[in-house]
Amino acid sequence: MQNNTNNSNSIILAPSILSADFARLGEHTQEALTAGADWVHFDVMDNHYVPNLTIGPMVCRALRDYGITAPIDVHLMVEPVDELSGSFIDAGASLITFHPEASRHVHRTIEKITKSGCQVGIALNPATPLSYLEPIMEFIDLVLIMSVNPGFGGQAFIPRSLERISQVRAMINVMKPGVRLQVDGGVNAANIQSIVEAGADTIVAGSAVFGADDLTKAITTLKKNAQQGAGE
Repeated sequence: MQNNTNNSNSIILAPSILSADFARLGEHTQEALTAGADWVHFDVMDNHYVPNLTIGPMVCRALRDYGITAPIDVHLMVEPVDELSGSFIDAGASLITFHPEASRHVHRTIEKITKSGCQVGIALNPATPLSYLEPIMEFIDLVLIMSVNPGFGGQAFIPRSLERISQVRAMINVMKPGVRLQVDGGVNAANIQSIVEAGADTIVAGSAVFGADDLTKAITTLKKNAQQGAGE
């Protein structure tokens, strides 16, 4: 694993490179990190589990070869999970997050990822019951609450997600306080404070970062508003 993703209890901002300029992906990604981003969020879609096709392990390896040393947070929206997760670990992923519906044996997939020296997360779609977490919380490092239905960038935040974030935060506090709580989908400068207030500590933002006219200003504003939500 390239980096330890659980390096502090502070708010983590992980821009999604799905919204970056792919003609200069390494440069654009490094610009975000230089501006204050913490992780690189890597959205993998297979046109099977979700209705879109994006990027694979070769792009992850290309970012590492370019010189990106920050944690690479890989969100697998694919089915099946196991073989591709191994390819991303070999390519330099720091954390692999997958959807439990996409694995026949969730515990086995978690074990496969962690035995490879990579951290592991579980992603929950807006309609996925939170009860999925109960038998596996002790084995994972991150929970990802999807605040849109996965498949496309640029969607609007689903307001009911705030309640789900609060509920998962309560579960984490009781079951395994070290687990990070990530939110992905429709995050922007206007709603990030309420998302953090609800209990999130790891924030994915795509178009709000890479689609901004001033990338540095966008990241600074997002982090400032997030810190206000955390009471910092």
